[in-house]
Amino acid sequence: MNQHEPTLTWEAGTAYDLFISLLVLHDPGRVGLRAAWAAGVRSRLPGAERAFLKQAADSFVPFSWLHGLPAPKDGATALEALAAIPPGERLATIHFHGRSFPEALGDLLRDVAARGEWDEGDRRHLKELVGKERPLKKTKKELGHILDLWIDPARSGEMYLQALRAYHEGFFAEEEARIAPYLKAAVARGQEMGERLSLVSLLEELSQGLRFTALPALEEIVLVPSFWSTPLVVEHRLAEAQMLFVFGARPSTVSLVPGEPVPDDLTRALKAVADPTRLRILHYLVQEPLTPTRLAERLRLRPPTVVHHLHVLRLARLVRLTMEAEGKRRYTVRAGGIAQTCAALQRFIEAGSAGGNGDDGET
Repeated sequence: MNQHEPTLTWEAGTAYDLFISLLVLHDPGRVGLRAAWAAGVRSRLPGAERAFLKQAADSFVPFSWLHGLPAPKDGATALEALAAIPPGERLATIHFHGRSFPEALGDLLRDVAARGEWDEGDRRHLKELVGKERPLKKTKKELGHILDLWIDPARSGEMYLQALRAYHEGFFAEEEARIAPYLKAAVARGQEMGERLSLVSLLEELSQGLRFTALPALEEIVLVPSFWSTPLVVEHRLAEAQMLFVFGARPSTVSLVPGEPVPDDLTRALKAVADPTRLRILHYLVQEPLTPTRLAERLRLRPPTVVHHLHVLRLARLVRLTMEAEGKRRYTVRAGGIAQTCAALQRFIEAGSAGGNGDDGET
């Protein structure tokens, strides 16, 4: 912990989920969303806009730019602010807005724009720079999509606004009306917890299983709830001493898919424990905290396979991930996770049978 704890600033706005939801819809496995439903939402968009958003989803979420938007930070605010930027300047404005963006990365993208083309050397350079900037790796295809956007920034800027408007009108306007109360409730709950918990404990509660053994020297942490990223978190540096911390705001009893009667958390947890390898992982983690490498040795599996299983368990909120010094990750069983799953299963079954189902099924 820092000797001087940073100031906590709470911020709620559906504009964050406007962009995060696009990431999820184009990579539904990231949060365990059904791929068929995600494809159905994407199919609502006109062909050109749908194709562009698939390409743009591989680019960066403009967290710094979103943070700088005026209240109420909703979808309409974001679209209005984007429309006020000249088309040729939109990509640069939202990507490079108010943050310590790597100068070499900005130089590369501007150089591609000036040349109107990119080559394999540009892609290799981008891979190196993005790898330093964020933990999420990009495939060769995704890196190419990012560079394609910068070949003609004016055209991309115009299409970006057009595609986001189509997405907002075709899906997100209705969605943000559904999720806004949950974001507001998450801020209220977080502020209440902040009154009684240490910063490390607060972040662990908000992230639903991510614990920091040490925090960087910060003056301010901006805490932002997201319905669509739950239970994953995003840490984004706004400035050298200022960090944006995006945390999950979707309650365990609410599904990401509107109208879905079975809560996502329950389905995800039951699928997670239905796998023999993941059961063995939980068995080992009950005994002691372990790194993915040590688990791979015990299970005699490749480390990437173990990391995949740990991600599934993290989505199910069954494990706690501790971020230690020098980036080492250590996992343990999340206290009460299995009991909460069993209780949720019982509540759901009993709630469904309380009034009878009216069926005359076979016995």
